[in-house]
Amino acid sequence: MDKIAERLLEELNCETVFTIPIFGGIAVSESVVVTWIIMAVLILISIILTRNLKINHISKRQAVAEFIVTKLTGMCEDMVGPEGKRYTCYLATVLIYIGVANIIGLFGLKSPTKDLNVTVALALMSIILVEFAGIYQHGVKKWLHKFTEPIAIVTPINILEIVTKPLSLCMRLFGNVLGAFVIMELLKMVVPVFIPAVFCLYFDVFDGLLQAYVFVFLTSLYIKEAVE
Repeated sequence: MDKIAERLLEELNCETVFTIPIFGGIAVSESVVVTWIIMAVLILISIILTRNLKINHISKRQAVAEFIVTKLTGMCEDMVGPEGKRYTCYLATVLIYIGVANIIGLFGLKSPTKDLNVTVALALMSIILVEFAGIYQHGVKKWLHKFTEPIAIVTPINILEIVTKPLSLCMRLFGNVLGAFVIMELLKMVVPVFIPAVFCLYFDVFDGLLQAYVFVFLTSLYIKEAVE
């Protein structure tokens, strides 16, 4: 158990890779650097797939790009509904980022979603978008009025939801990623090598992609509630 505790602390500890010498020194952590790597790879893939786009006689590369965009936006539109269609680009981007971040451990890099700061930032961005969607759709007056529904006495509870929603998104993502790591470490201690390898495929790939979907699904659900 001491070994698991040490490994867990090692995974949770995001070391400072370098410091930017401005404003007294800005520490850049490992999770930020890995996020930059993910961004660079995704941007490079996007540039490659979208070069020389055509209307007729499209290339296989363009067909792949159109297939990915169509499937992702279609899936997000189904979740958020027609009134929240304008937010599908954000949802698809978050889905891709979290999905890649959760499986990047297969390439020897530490997943950024194991850093609580990253999951908190993702949750805050999503909830800010949810509240913005409500204001944009209904106006400030109606947005404020929803906190008094169905009766004024529940106003404190409705206000509390603004805090609990991002907290649930953050802890759900962080907890599931961390829980998968703990289970894998326990399996490595008590069973032969090939069995953890099979479970690694599940936790690092399937569960990682599933958690990305759940995060985006819940964000879509909140947006749909806000704009209805």
